[in-house]
Amino acid sequence: MWLPWDLALWFAAGLGALGVGVRSKGRRWLDVALPVAREAAVVLTMYAVWRAFGEVTIMGTERALSRGRSVWRAERWLHLPNEVTLQRWTLPATWLVRFANGYYIVAHVAPLGIFLVWLFVRHRDRYAGWRNLLGFTSIVCLAIQLVPVAPPRFFPDLHFVDTGAVYGPGVYDNVGTYLPGQLSAMPSMHVAWAMLIGIATMRVGTSRWRWLGAAHAFLTVFAVTVTAYHWLLDGIVATGVLLVGIGLGRLIRLRWPERVSASGALRLAAPRPRFEQPASP
Repeated sequence: MWLPWDLALWFAAGLGALGVGVRSKGRRWLDVALPVAREAAVVLTMYAVWRAFGEVTIMGTERALSRGRSVWRAERWLHLPNEVTLQRWTLPATWLVRFANGYYIVAHVAPLGIFLVWLFVRHRDRYAGWRNLLGFTSIVCLAIQLVPVAPPRFFPDLHFVDTGAVYGPGVYDNVGTYLPGQLSAMPSMHVAWAMLIGIATMRVGTSRWRWLGAAHAFLTVFAVTVTAYHWLLDGIVATGVLLVGIGLGRLIRLRWPERVSASGALRLAAPRPRFEQPASP
């Protein structure tokens, strides 16, 4: 059960007002709670934007199928692996198909929430930079998704199997209907978020548990492909957007190091005084 985007915005507004308007006045529990409230407000706002944009399209859905076929032809031209082959290898193992269906549903937002909490609690100095990268990647992916593209499961003539509808559990109630939320295949937000978690945990984490992030990224790519919810090219484009964000972050740190805090977040330069005070004789 997803939290509605408008309700998420109300929660974000309340937590933001609490985090900004309340003063701790030396109370230690407020020193802990207020930063949490502010960050929760930011994350809930990002969530609300993601949910709202998932049901919006700037073009009609009637050409989504033709765009999906264009993606399939582009993959053949690029000599990418055929998703149908991966499905044929996996379908005989019904338990694996159902695992992929469930992983697609469960392991999307929940791992991201766990990752953000871990980063905020254990690596506060690195939190802002990765949070900003998450925001950049999500916004760019959402902007691209405003152009509807049909996923592979809408093409049974190409021998794709909608594993959610056939084996369960399924994501959508109205399987096969061309709703905007079902046509946001390009790029894959699943892959974008999973790759961010994988890269961040490997770069920030120090224990062997950091490999869980890499495993999550691998399982996500497997799940979105074998279920026919996304084309391989959807994940490649999403990863490319993430890498562009990482590159821009490095460029900003090199170009304006004085305006970037240790956490990677931009900060305003201290204002210069307008008048110089004469030195005392």
